[in-house]
Amino acid sequence: MEFRPCIDIHNGKVKQIVGGTLDDEANLASENFVSKKDALFFADFYADEGLRGGHMIMLNPPDSPYYNDTKKQAMAVLDKYPNTYQLGGGVNADNALSYIEAGASHVIVTSYVFKDGKINYDNLKKLVDAVGKEHIVLDLSCRRKGDEYYVVTDRWQKFTREEVTLSLLADLAGYADEFLIHAADVEGKQCGIERDLVTMLGKWEGIPVTYAGGVGDYDDVMAIKELSNDRLNVTVGSALDIFGGPLNYETVLSCVRGV
Repeated sequence: MEFRPCIDIHNGKVKQIVGGTLDDEANLASENFVSKKDALFFADFYADEGLRGGHMIMLNPPDSPYYNDTKKQAMAVLDKYPNTYQLGGGVNADNALSYIEAGASHVIVTSYVFKDGKINYDNLKKLVDAVGKEHIVLDLSCRRKGDEYYVVTDRWQKFTREEVTLSLLADLAGYADEFLIHAADVEGKQCGIERDLVTMLGKWEGIPVTYAGGVGDYDDVMAIKELSNDRLNVTVGSALDIFGGPLNYETVLSCVRGV
């Protein structure tokens, strides 16, 4: 189990938001935290801890008037810390290589691959051709419907027909280097993790998986470690004190590392 940093950028500012609340037309979201510091400040902070493999998400779509401000912050991080951050937000086969060349270790993709409610294998193969599977993170962030979890797209607002299962992971593992899975129903709410999802993901023995969503106390961090048999990596955002939350950053790292 590893701790994976996160830097979410919206309207040109580092934020922690409540999952599924982004309104692209109005450029609004329910916010837990808006930093006065820029993305590079947090990248410097994580670098001091020697952390790598984090994800940085540009939350504005390309047609937003804030997109250039958001992208400028992300590019500054990639320039200073090349081959350190995975970058997501509007990635497709046409622009993926430019992000890798700018310094991203991987590109993170959801909506381009999950089209019209299902996996678009043509787009997935184009992406692999563009940058290679070793530079791809497939974002299978999901929401619960009944007793199952389904991949959601367009900033977690649209359900697909693709259920998150071990079989789905096996089908997609040949096209990616890692999976990133936010439990979108609890993301940013600090209300507890999706234990059923974590337990299921803990049975996966393939490429790395990073889980995010719902952590509100140290017991949640330990539960991810135990329920997943120490196999999942974890991201904690809103609950951390560096983002205005109640959990001490160093203590969370100690829980993850088992020290």
